[in-house]
Amino acid sequence: MRIAIVGIMLGLGVMILSVAIVKGFKREIQQKVRGFAGDLQITKFDNNFSYENTPFKIDPGFEHLVKGDAQITRLMPYATKPGIIKANDEIEGVILKGVDKNYNWTTFRKTLMAGTVINMADSVAAQKQIMISSYTAARLKLKVGDDFLMYFIQETSRKRKFTIVGIYEVGVEDVDKTFVIGNLSIIQRLNDWSANEVGGYELQVANFGERAQAYDSLNAILPTYLHAYTIDETYPTIFEWLKLLDVNAQVMLILMVVVAVINMISALLIMILERTAMIGMLKAMGADNWRIQKIFLYNAAYLIGLGLLLGNLLGVGLGVIQNNTHFLKLDKASYYMTFVPIELEALDVMLLNLGTLVVCLLVLMIPSTLVSKISPVRAIRFK
Repeated sequence: MRIAIVGIMLGLGVMILSVAIVKGFKREIQQKVRGFAGDLQITKFDNNFSYENTPFKIDPGFEHLVKGDAQITRLMPYATKPGIIKANDEIEGVILKGVDKNYNWTTFRKTLMAGTVINMADSVAAQKQIMISSYTAARLKLKVGDDFLMYFIQETSRKRKFTIVGIYEVGVEDVDKTFVIGNLSIIQRLNDWSANEVGGYELQVANFGERAQAYDSLNAILPTYLHAYTIDETYPTIFEWLKLLDVNAQVMLILMVVVAVINMISALLIMILERTAMIGMLKAMGADNWRIQKIFLYNAAYLIGLGLLLGNLLGVGLGVIQNNTHFLKLDKASYYMTFVPIELEALDVMLLNLGTLVVCLLVLMIPSTLVSKISPVRAIRFK
């Protein structure tokens, strides 16, 4: 009996933690990527796949239509341009991403390791400010407040001097190793664009889970010279990996339910065999098979309930402790973060409890039919 209870406790505890960890991973990574690149992106429709954007002019009418869509919460112009940073006798190739006052710094601020974000309120100062990743800062031995020259290779080579105001760590290798953040007007001047020309738009949606619907709505109003795509297409490797996590969680849930069911079947069979004489006596007194089966199923339900209670204490307890202390660490190079993230939801815990209880009781109907095979005469004689 104790082994059966412990089996259910461990099974439910592992299931709760599995779902919470997978959801936590997805939430943390999605927020990191979304905070940097938005949920949807718009660029000019052409064959240019480089980091040197093809410009297009801002269309106030189109912007008004996009902002009027309830599914889209923010529209942010941007542009990118390759460059080379030279500092402390070291050089590093990076991509300058230029943003303007519409950029949403809320999520990005959470990734700051030092300093602050660019002060877009001061247009003059913002043109000299830049944010770099902790990876780039370590490579070039730079810190907040340092200056460096950045070279842009084009028909006429140009260079600009920047001051570091912030050092961030998104935790996504493709971002940290590649991008630095600056003012959009810098790229406009370097490329001799007009003030109303941009390299693209980044859009944020109200509900990330409904980004596909927002993408369809956007395509309905998109001019023919523009092309839209989702964050899944921008970082396909990351989002394919997240899908694999869902598969891993599903396999784990199935295995844990199977373990719990096997434990309970074993416990129920032992109970029936130990109470053979009692079953014979009840049958001799006129009890039918179903009435006797219910006795054992009620007892099994009690054991399952006790196991579920202990499993909730184990799973939810460990989840809360990890969420508050982050005592379980991860290799950031492989998992994009330094600790195991947890996202506990009451509905998930309730569904796991209900599902485990229902599956176990339904499966236990099969071994409980052993009661009908017991003969009263033989059972009493065995006694």
